Amino acid sequence: MKLAIQINEGPYTHEASVSALNYVKAAVAAGHEIFRVFFYHDGVNNGTRFTTPPQDDVNIANSWSQLAKDHKIDLVVCVAAAQRRGIVDEGEQKRNGKDGNNIADGFRISGLGQLIEAAIQSDRLITFGD
Repeated sequence: MKLAIQINEGPYTHEASVSALNYVKAAVAAGHEIFRVFFYHDGVNNGTRFTTPPQDDVNIANSWSQLAKDHKIDLVVCVAAAQRRGIVDEGEQKRNGKDGNNIADGFRISGLGQLIEAAIQSDRLITFGD
């Protein structure tokens, strides 16, 4: 089965991020295809490389990055939500005159059309968080 995943909550404010991460790992292990993971609303905070959780906590951004690398999963951060929350890649850095970027490895910033495409191309769209 081809799955699209939408995550609407931040990595340390709600269980949605960890639940989604565990769900995607289990789906991949079961042989399902993950078409795309789309981070929306506060979910875009999963894509910053500047989070530094305590050593006994899961580094969710790093976990997503590694999962994307290992299984060639497309991790997309919504551009409008990212701009509101200070998540910036090199392109947005240049366009908006910022002095740096903070997007985590394996993530990319794009528009809401990527979520629509994922929903159309996949058998199921599964949403985590409000």
